[in-house]
Amino acid sequence: MYFAVYCLDKDDGLARRTATRPAHVDYLNSLGSRLKLAGALLDDAGENPVGSLLIIEADTLEEARKLAAGDPYGGADVFKSVTVRPWRKFIGEWLEGV
Repeated sequence: MYFAVYCLDKDDGLARRTATRPAHVDYLNSLGSRLKLAGALLDDAGENPVGSLLIIEADTLEEARKLAAGDPYGGADVFKSVTVRPWRKFIGEWLEGV
C-alpha cells in the first residue's frame, strides 16, 4: 500500500533543514524501493523549501508512520507537522532521476 507523507516546516526551520539535508538524503536512500517519490514543497515564489512530500510503500499505516518518524529532519526539529495518509496511485508513472 502507498502512503503520502506531507511535512510542513517550522517558520524558522530553513537553517536546520539545510544543516540536516545530507543525513535526510542518506535516510531517504536507505529506504530503497519503499521510497517511490520525494521532493521539497516550496514557498510561493518557488525558491525556498517549506516542507517535504514523500510517497512511500509500506504494509500498514503504522509502518509508514515509523518510516516517516525516522527522517532526520524530524529529529532536527525542522517540521511543525507531519501527516501520513494512505494514498492511491491513479494516473501517471513513477519518474526516475528527475
